[in-house]
Amino acid sequence: MAPAEYRPLNSDPEAGDDYKPVDSVHDEHAALLPTTSKERDVLLARDNLNDARRAPVDFFKSRPAQLTLSFLGGIAACLVAQAIFCALTHPSYGDASLGILASPDAGSTEVHNFPPTSPTNAVSSMFPTSVGYAGPTPTGAEPALIQTGPSYPIHTGAPHLVAPTFTSKHNETETSSKHFDLFKHWGNLSPWFSVGRGAFGLDSGPEAPDTCQITGLHFLHRHGARYPTQYAMYGGPANFSSRLHNNAKKWNGKGALSFMNDWTYKLGEEVLTPFGRQQLFDLGVSMRIKYGYLLRNFTEKNVLPVFRTESQDRMLASALNFAIGFFGYPLEGQYLQSVTIEAKGFNNTLSPYKTCPNARTSGKSDRSLYYVREWAGVYLADAHARLAPLLEGYDLSIEEIYTMQQMCAYETVAIGYSKFCELFTEEEWRGFDYSLDIYFWYDSGFGSPVARVQGIGWVQELVARLTHTPIAVHNSSTNATLDDNPVTFPLGQSLYVDATHEVVVLNILTALNLTNFAEDGPLPATHIPAHRKFKVSHLAPFATNIQFQLLSCSSLSEPQIRIVINDGVVPLTSIRGCPEQKDGLCPVSTFVEAQKEMIRTTDWEWGCHGDWQVPPGPAWNTTTGYPPEKA
Repeated sequence: MAPAEYRPLNSDPEAGDDYKPVDSVHDEHAALLPTTSKERDVLLARDNLNDARRAPVDFFKSRPAQLTLSFLGGIAACLVAQAIFCALTHPSYGDASLGILASPDAGSTEVHNFPPTSPTNAVSSMFPTSVGYAGPTPTGAEPALIQTGPSYPIHTGAPHLVAPTFTSKHNETETSSKHFDLFKHWGNLSPWFSVGRGAFGLDSGPEAPDTCQITGLHFLHRHGARYPTQYAMYGGPANFSSRLHNNAKKWNGKGALSFMNDWTYKLGEEVLTPFGRQQLFDLGVSMRIKYGYLLRNFTEKNVLPVFRTESQDRMLASALNFAIGFFGYPLEGQYLQSVTIEAKGFNNTLSPYKTCPNARTSGKSDRSLYYVREWAGVYLADAHARLAPLLEGYDLSIEEIYTMQQMCAYETVAIGYSKFCELFTEEEWRGFDYSLDIYFWYDSGFGSPVARVQGIGWVQELVARLTHTPIAVHNSSTNATLDDNPVTFPLGQSLYVDATHEVVVLNILTALNLTNFAEDGPLPATHIPAHRKFKVSHLAPFATNIQFQLLSCSSLSEPQIRIVINDGVVPLTSIRGCPEQKDGLCPVSTFVEAQKEMIRTTDWEWGCHGDWQVPPGPAWNTTTGYPPEKA
């Protein structure tokens, strides 16, 4: 071993003689030189070979290369560390193979509150809307498209909303139609659309028939698209989402339901959605273009139109959005908006259930539950077998599968698109549409024992307006304080507009005795009747509207009336005395007498306050919307 005083500072003490010291650099150099020419040639060839082998190593030993490699290595290390950290702290929810469950937020309610409660820049005085300099403002002639147009504009229903294409393995079947329109198969949750000529049995359009002029309009419409209501007899999106959220630690979705692992409930309650606001605005614009000429009568009489709605938020918002579309901004000085109170203790023909106790009594007002539950078990059996296994750890019921269909409609009209829509076949959507026919047939239409009594008050008001005569006896939901006042309930005007709910629309159609819609009843819960007449998507969708047109025809001797529902002309042959007429016309006098008979034979006291009972299911039925007769 080398003496300690000669040992290099970085030598290995156990390396032996390999680390002996040398006297000088010159001695080291001399010791390495070849002693003969042959040795020099061999060493030169060896050096050239070693140089070639060392070249790459020398490149990577260069400082720029080392810095580059260090930088790239650092990036790679960071990425690996980040991936490991994210996998540990933010797992991919719903990965059943790893035993990872849905996000803890799955099913929770997501709310975005706007506008802010106290915005710091809300200095209204700095942002006046009337600053002068308006430029020229003369108006032109009122439009009269209903009279002058060579054809009638068709409303297709749902601009700005997105429906799924039925091409995935989940929803394409051998019987799928290339022209299936999902938005037209949501019952009362469908956006309103023009039902088309012949939808109700008459090959006629809403435009004035030959030889006729439309002289007046009584217009009844529903509110626009809204969030779900607080109460749901069957299903109910809010209840479903809360159950999912409360059990999020136990379930995970896979396949078609994997989106639910991070899904949150984004729906409000009962108020209009942005699309719902647009529906009513567009409806107002459409009616002004068609019937604006009727406003000339108000100018001639020096009075303003009186439109009616109720105090509920979505009802008032619907009426005001309609008015903005019809009159334009500003509304002041163009019309009068009557806002009736929708609450218990206030008579109101636009919300008659508030003063009809039997309309709020279980067993009388909710007869549909028996039938809807039975039908859901029939048409959703395959969907339940297909979807239930995809939500591991949660026992999906038939009712919850039904709720997913409700969620599709509500999410679409609220936020524009819903993943729930992709889950079902065309046949299952037709089944959902029919489930809502069943629901409203037995709860609000011809199969409900309290439908006619609830609709009769508005029929009384219609007769008063048609005859220019005040209501003689207030024995239903009419409000004597308002209806007896010519300011709040004017007579003799050429245009009336009332806003109400879909249940009231169906109550009114029942009270009018339009039994052509009841020809298929009672509706079965085992199958969908072919060519059924009672379709809620046609009669009471979001923003549904009914035109009661008054006409003067040179070919007929007296004034006529006809009913147009969502641009479909309704035959009036079920109304006593009305003739079978190709354009659905009926003499006003005949129509009025028939409605007076309906009023006389409708007993509000018995229907709303009577002590009568009906059994659930098919043991008792009606197709006139009236309860059992008095014993």
